[in-house]
Amino acid sequence: MSIEVGQKLPEAEFVIMTDDGPAKKSVAELTGGKKVVLFAVPGAFTPTCHANHLPGFIEHEAAIKEKGVDEIAVVAVNDVHVVNAWSQASKGEGKVTFLSDGNADFAKAIGMDIDLAIAGMGVRSKRYSMIIDDGVVTALNLEESPGQAVASSAAAILEQL
Repeated sequence: MSIEVGQKLPEAEFVIMTDDGPAKKSVAELTGGKKVVLFAVPGAFTPTCHANHLPGFIEHEAAIKEKGVDEIAVVAVNDVHVVNAWSQASKGEGKVTFLSDGNADFAKAIGMDIDLAIAGMGVRSKRYSMIIDDGVVTALNLEESPGQAVASSAAAILEQL
């Protein structure tokens, strides 16, 4: 069953890249006492994720934060090194927090995992965006197809804030 509006996110850990190397970041650390926009992609560097989904959040970072958002984060089912390379290549470093969910543990915990083995990608995350207020989901936008980034776009989030 997928997470729904009004529910608290389950505890899970992501991996982030720091100056000292990979480090864990919990859901509580990410969302506790803050308003966060979290969006998920099936994979870093994949065409829709890299060319359509992520750029909108980078471009509209200031406008989103002006609406009271403390942090914008993207989660991908890739290892932390790929996610870190993506943050640098996309020029999103410092604007968006890049989270690795390498084994899809978070995606599975919230019911947003999808089997993309048919495309040679294995288990990944569905594409979605959400607004989280102190760990509670207040808006959730799920894409019908992983190849689209409309319902979960930065523009959609801006309308909801």
